[in-house]
Amino acid sequence: MIRTGRRPAATRPVGTPAAPVARRRRVGRVVAAAAALLVAGTAAVTATGLGLGGDDRPAARGGGLPPATAKVTRQNLIDTQTESGRLAYGGERTVTARLAGTLTALPVTGATVGRGKTLYRVDDRPVVLLYGSLPAYRTLAPGTKGKDVRQFEKNLWALGYRGFTVDREFTADTAAAVKDWQGDLGLTKTGTVEPGRVVYAPNAVRVSARKAAAGDALRPGAAVLTCTGRTRVITVELGLDDERLARQGTPVTVRLPSGTTVSGKVSGARTVIDTGGDENSDPTTKIKVTIAVGRVTALAGLDQASVDVDFAASERSNVLTVPVGALLALSEGGYGVQVVTGATTRIVAVETGLFAAGRVEVSGGGLTEGMTVGVPS
Repeated sequence: MIRTGRRPAATRPVGTPAAPVARRRRVGRVVAAAAALLVAGTAAVTATGLGLGGDDRPAARGGGLPPATAKVTRQNLIDTQTESGRLAYGGERTVTARLAGTLTALPVTGATVGRGKTLYRVDDRPVVLLYGSLPAYRTLAPGTKGKDVRQFEKNLWALGYRGFTVDREFTADTAAAVKDWQGDLGLTKTGTVEPGRVVYAPNAVRVSARKAAAGDALRPGAAVLTCTGRTRVITVELGLDDERLARQGTPVTVRLPSGTTVSGKVSGARTVIDTGGDENSDPTTKIKVTIAVGRVTALAGLDQASVDVDFAASERSNVLTVPVGALLALSEGGYGVQVVTGATTRIVAVETGLFAAGRVEVSGGGLTEGMTVGVPS
């Protein structure tokens, strides 16, 4: 069964660049195509009058040679699954107000805000961006202790304010440095830090959209803007049946609109509910995969764009392979190949493994690399 918007798999030996691929094709379709070819192969095998028990008895000479041949090769066989992705900036989040008042200023879309800079202003007073993973959740004042104190003090120190020890305790010395910081920001010098005055992010952020406008009345919980990290990533939505592709660290190949390919890897995945924007439709559970690109310079000049992402669905290393069209369906069951030696042919029963991009893994019957096999169709 073919999934809409996906392209066929690509097979390549390790160490060679990925070749262009068409839309996704599942292994099942490859097998189905092979089965169709094998019907013709069955008739051909039966017509020769050979005993097909896995033995290697020679076929009749003269007129028994196949119309085409191919070599048995040893290679790494990779079945790839291609999905549509979207190039964007990663780590998107919505910043909500913690203070009540009037929104008096906010940055333009696309602006970058770093540590200690104003993210937006309420009643003409700044809400400041600081770096950290722990959200501001309480007022920091002398006597307060905890990880959030250390996180704030690290930022204060990085901004050039000194005279205190960076630790887990908010002391009088910390309060003195806070007053200096507040004075520089044009805030009242209280020596305490209210949670609505700072917003934490892992690093500098890029404003991706405004959710409010200057002059709007804000209340706690109101959306102000959305922001992202500054690093561009690829996002792909997968169905639950493709969860195996979403393992962190899985290598992928990304095909850009220009045709250039860049390597990447899965950096994260989370489950999302897609309502399709229609309240009458049933929601669908999907896996949203984030992919980090290795060579970021290849993305220069691209803001948002659709890309194709090749996931390695299955891989077999150092195996013997033949074209799918070389397989013959044996009358007693299973598959075989027609080995050609000079003007003589013989049928060799084989076990099949991975199917990918027109080739199939085979083993058994004394097959070796470099042997010639018939391709009857």
